[in-house]
Amino acid sequence: MKKNKNQDYIYIVLVKAMTGLGKFARKFSKYEYTHIAVCLNDKLDDFITFSRKTHYAPFNSGFMHETLDCYAYGKNEKVKLKIFNIPVSKENKEKIIEYISKIENDNDYIFNLYSMITMPILHGIRIYKTHNCMSFVSKIIDISKAVYMSKKYYKYSIKDIDILLSNYKYKEEFFYKTKIENKNYMNKVSITSNIFMFLKLNGKLLHRIISKRGLIKYEE
Repeated sequence: MKKNKNQDYIYIVLVKAMTGLGKFARKFSKYEYTHIAVCLNDKLDDFITFSRKTHYAPFNSGFMHETLDCYAYGKNEKVKLKIFNIPVSKENKEKIIEYISKIENDNDYIFNLYSMITMPILHGIRIYKTHNCMSFVSKIIDISKAVYMSKKYYKYSIKDIDILLSNYKYKEEFFYKTKIENKNYMNKVSITSNIFMFLKLNGKLLHRIISKRGLIKYEE
């Protein structure tokens, strides 16, 4: 889709993630893209999403500003991205920026692991003050008012979003890293630390499911 110079846009980015989890998901789903983020301008150098903080710590996850080297990491020099440019009014873009700022500055938000791993079966579940990459980006699309969403935002998978935004395809190609911006991203993490982070995240999620279910309606 060609851009109108007088129109504001946001950019929804589908990522062919090269992680072990991404490769497994592709083999299981037969679908190419396994991660999703949003960019606020056409520089495409700030991928805003919910994801792992470092490559070797999948359970230390949450709100992230990712850079291209988070996708083309280590020996991977390139990554395939599919990008949609979504037209938004100035008012709705301001609302999107406000929402992102609110989430970024609220340390109570954590990664919704349960919704992510059960998406093929349960088609999305809400837990108080949680997001994963799919629900976060879908919420941004919802705020944009660019397309009609026939179901709750947290019920959209990456493939659903791909179909939903088909009329706004901007480009689909390989992007090459030119520098390392996230210098600590490839730091090694021990098995013990990963187990601790897994248990900590599960404890928080279970606590919110049990004790904070009624607060969801006040969240947004």
